[in-house]
Amino acid sequence: MAGPHKERTTTKPKSRSRPISGDTPAERPVRKSGEGRKSNSPKKAQGAAKRSSRTNERSKDGYSSSQTSTNVLSIDSLAKLNALNEKVQISERERAVAREKKEKVVTGRVLKERGKHRRRDDEDDEKREKRKSRRIVSGAILEEGRGRRGGYVASLNSEDNGRRKRICWISIGFLVLVLIILIPVGVLVIGKQNSASGSAQAGSTATGPPNNSNLNGTSENDIPVAARGSYLDPFTWYDTQNFNVSYTNETFGGLPIMGLNSTWNDSTQANQYVPPLNQKFNYGQMPIRGVNIGGWLSLEPFITPSLFNSYDSNLGIVDEYTLSQHLGAAGAAQTIEKHYSSFVNEQTFADIQAAGFDHVRIPYSYWAVTTYPGDPYVPKISWRYLLRGIEYARKYGLRVNLDLHAVPGSQNGWNHSGRQGAIGWINGTDGALNAQRSLDIHNQLSTFFAQPRYNNVIGIYGLLNEPRMTLLPIQPVLDWTTTVVSTARQNGIKQTIAFGDGFLGLPNWQGKLQGIEGLVMDAHQYVIFNVQQIAFTHQTKINFACSGWSAQMKQSIDVATGYGPTLCGEWSQADTDCTQYLNNVGVGSRWAGNMNLGSAPSAGSILTPSCPPNSGTCKCADANADPSDYSDTYKQWLMMNAEAQMTSFEIGWGWFYWTWQTESAVQWSWKLGMQAGILPAKVWDRDFNCTQTVPSFSGLPENY
Repeated sequence: MAGPHKERTTTKPKSRSRPISGDTPAERPVRKSGEGRKSNSPKKAQGAAKRSSRTNERSKDGYSSSQTSTNVLSIDSLAKLNALNEKVQISERERAVAREKKEKVVTGRVLKERGKHRRRDDEDDEKREKRKSRRIVSGAILEEGRGRRGGYVASLNSEDNGRRKRICWISIGFLVLVLIILIPVGVLVIGKQNSASGSAQAGSTATGPPNNSNLNGTSENDIPVAARGSYLDPFTWYDTQNFNVSYTNETFGGLPIMGLNSTWNDSTQANQYVPPLNQKFNYGQMPIRGVNIGGWLSLEPFITPSLFNSYDSNLGIVDEYTLSQHLGAAGAAQTIEKHYSSFVNEQTFADIQAAGFDHVRIPYSYWAVTTYPGDPYVPKISWRYLLRGIEYARKYGLRVNLDLHAVPGSQNGWNHSGRQGAIGWINGTDGALNAQRSLDIHNQLSTFFAQPRYNNVIGIYGLLNEPRMTLLPIQPVLDWTTTVVSTARQNGIKQTIAFGDGFLGLPNWQGKLQGIEGLVMDAHQYVIFNVQQIAFTHQTKINFACSGWSAQMKQSIDVATGYGPTLCGEWSQADTDCTQYLNNVGVGSRWAGNMNLGSAPSAGSILTPSCPPNSGTCKCADANADPSDYSDTYKQWLMMNAEAQMTSFEIGWGWFYWTWQTESAVQWSWKLGMQAGILPAKVWDRDFNCTQTVPSFSGLPENY
């Protein structure tokens, strides 16, 4: 690529949080009392809960309401029983024996307030005779001589029968309590089950922990003893929603199919402009209009700063490696799986479809498959969420671009590769070992995703995100690419395979890898990581988006001047690099001239402001303002800048916006930008297509 990519070669600006130096507290809820397994009482249900692997939150969620209700109802019920009971005079010895019996029954059957039932001592013989003929169980008058559960109750017609009569009334009282407890609990359970089954997106917008109601009716005893507590055991999963929770250890390529259903439906259509999944998408003839789901399965500090900004800078927590290392195995698993569960859910994919997209690019990291000695990453948990994400995409007719975002050793040294710092893939002491490990991982991945269930929903199989070929030896990277492609094809991958441009510049790919069919080159186009382009005025930036990007795309798709098939896998509407943590945790910006990466010349620090010359002090405060404070002119510019880039990238195979959502970085989130009115509500609904004259935007300050 001319101009901008020469800049990338010399100043190494390509970065989203890039250093230029060289899904308890909320435990997974489980079945509640009365759900799935039969439970005669809250006490028994509580005992069962104690035997499960997670208890604190389960008991809080599953039992508290029932127990509170039981305590109140027990008092009322006992009061009624007092009114109904005979007022007989019995000896202190008989009362002591009765209380002992009652204690045993309570311990074995129900949790309830232990009321002290006293009988008046002054009842006369006439009232006693009347009570002989009454048999009351839960308010119902039964046949003479019949008690609960078909048992026989003798008549209490003499002093010798007093003890039996006392036990009878205690049994009657407990039956009342059991019925009072079980009926409302049963209604509650049925109501929850109906509510869960009646919603296709149950829990998708919930702010609390997932309800995991699909574990109802599943027994932990169904899990083989050897697998209990492993990542294959659904009772260890923080989030089970929309997963198949039947245990299986079946694998393809050594990777589990856990959580998947045995059937699927590929008849869904994302929108009226693209074919359903079970029909061919004509790449190169119809444009890809896609979005990345970044910061989800591969953490990126600027997307989710809340995961990083609570730590003292002296701790050096700047990426997923150092975060996981600091939290420890258990803490990292707990924190990061909660993120997997809450950051992206079914509603995410529904919203992406509603915005008009037809593809999603899902970045994920190698620790979804495996980890190696010394790795602090949370192993294998993200694999389950990746599989569920693909199924959500299928449901909404969205084709998937699988993007392996991080490989062992790091392919670029940037924080979104897992570990910021040195490049240890192909390069360095363990470079060859890590290259082989990444080949082994692709052997597993390609075997797994060659299953028939993925033939339609996965449109593009990505090899590796952003290998930094300006620092890596070029030929070994090309050899690695050739080997992986061959392996994937032998394993049955029929989809288009994407490889990264490595920031070599698009024209420099002419003649490379062109003899291999079924490939597409993935280029990532940003102006804000280049000190020359970030200094463009607002008008110049849009002109460049129209003329510069379109010229490069035309050059690249022509095999005589470039590689051939080319798509833009990442781009943004942002016009500064001011977003917090964009250039790494604790690092400033090119825009303001405070991007301090160290004193060494090779570090790449930029300490001179890069906003347009003679525009005043370069400010990030306004660039990072709430969009409600944007001027109408600035909103117009942001929309036009986005529409210009979409137009140019559709000259090639199309594009994937970076990214769908962030916690706060509006100009990097299609979701937030759409809500703010600076991105189209539908990806095809545009007013500007580069054929119109670009305004001067003279009233718009150039220093933010």
